Amino acid sequence: MRSSGILMPVFSLPSPYGIGTLGQEAFRFVDFLNKAGQRYWQILPLNPTNYGDSPYQSFSAFAGNPYFIDLLLLQEQGLLTPRECDRADCTTDTGLVDYGLLYRRRWPLLRLAYTRFTGEEAFDRFCREQAGWLEDYALFMALKDAHEGAPWREWAEPLRRRDPAAVQAAQTTYADDCRFYRFLQYLFYTQWHRLKTYANSHEVYIIGDMPIYVADDSADVWANTTLFDLDSALLPRVVAGCPPDAFSADGQLWGMPVYDWKAMAAEEVPYGWWRQRLRHALTVYDRVRIDHFRGFESFYCIPYGAKDAKKGTWRKGPGMKLFRALQEDLGESLPIIAEDLGFLTPAVRKLLQQSGFPGMKVLQFAFDSREESDYLPHHYNNNCVVYTGTHDNDTVMGWVATADPADVRLARQYLHVDDNEGFNWAMIRAAMASVADVAIFMMQDFMGLGSTGRINTPSTVGGNNWRWRIGEGCINDWLAGIIRENTVLYGRAPRSGEAADKG
Repeated sequence: MRSSGILMPVFSLPSPYGIGTLGQEAFRFVDFLNKAGQRYWQILPLNPTNYGDSPYQSFSAFAGNPYFIDLLLLQEQGLLTPRECDRADCTTDTGLVDYGLLYRRRWPLLRLAYTRFTGEEAFDRFCREQAGWLEDYALFMALKDAHEGAPWREWAEPLRRRDPAAVQAAQTTYADDCRFYRFLQYLFYTQWHRLKTYANSHEVYIIGDMPIYVADDSADVWANTTLFDLDSALLPRVVAGCPPDAFSADGQLWGMPVYDWKAMAAEEVPYGWWRQRLRHALTVYDRVRIDHFRGFESFYCIPYGAKDAKKGTWRKGPGMKLFRALQEDLGESLPIIAEDLGFLTPAVRKLLQQSGFPGMKVLQFAFDSREESDYLPHHYNNNCVVYTGTHDNDTVMGWVATADPADVRLARQYLHVDDNEGFNWAMIRAAMASVADVAIFMMQDFMGLGSTGRINTPSTVGGNNWRWRIGEGCINDWLAGIIRENTVLYGRAPRSGEAADKG
């Protein structure tokens, strides 16, 4: 079934108090998607952000980001007052997210809300149902607070190694802090599932984003050290990244520990941690895009402590053994999108074919004037998802301004660019018209934004990464109507009476 959607991070939504949330504006965006004939809302990871404010570096692969908790909903619950929220406002003159300001002002506000929470059966039930990850996460965060944010490897040896007596003592000492972090997750997931239920009832489905790796300083690694390639001192032997290529002379040094796939296969239930992770993700999202899919076939390992990614080795991943284990739990048709961008070996292509998952096509990568690209639409098959660009790309108009002029000329010729229409709409139409089953567009490209609308520049930290927010009034019925016209024209809009299909 042909369909399309829009990629829009939650943090980029308009809303009061400095960052997009799961409140009223998120519901309005669902209404906008419905009016525009879009079946999907693709988002970035919802997890709590770690160093650098990247959603791909998180304290937990399971927890939700407390910054997304809507303060207006907390006011309705009587947990906060409008005056208290106004005094802790983090809105900036630039309109960008200011994570430093959020850290200083939002946490005390959430603590204040917690002091007014008397508890309820739904909270107790949530804690019981999510205990498999929630207990470790809550204690991890409480201990980070107690150690002034220090990474877990700098904690006292018994806590680093999770000595049972030390863990039990910490649970007692920091019982209230642990309950606070459970409370935040209860708020987040209560608000999230309220939003997702609304979206699904309007035939809008959520595509989530799952990083293949987890952050080194995370509850996931601290609670599961035997499942990662660590030495006897619990230090990574190697870390993840990508080798040098045409885009990066030094390669990409991500710094996350790699999995010990043999240990994961030998769990009491083979690949039990991954089963738990995907099972949880599919209660949060309708479909899941898994980042760096090629790492399941083979993954690049860089010596721990290296300054760049120039010297590394490739190791074999679990391949189809992992996905067959996941199919045992969740059925043959796993709703996964494989991020298969970059240089693909025949072995990676074979794994993608065996899995049956749709891969990704990015139009900005199609116009290489030196050689013909597989990303040109006439090479597509149906089983793929086409993007004008992703969170790691510039906007279409930003690409036009910065790309090699020869590449831009090729794109202009291929797309039949009409200067009255603009490059962004020419690229959108090409994706709409392609045979790909699903087409996903950056919201910024519908708006014709330049590089000021860019979400992230890979291999950089800070700057304006992860900070873009849409302006007030930009999500409107006029734009929804234009998008719908094009979506109908190219056969991607839901047809009247058509059964809902989230996959």
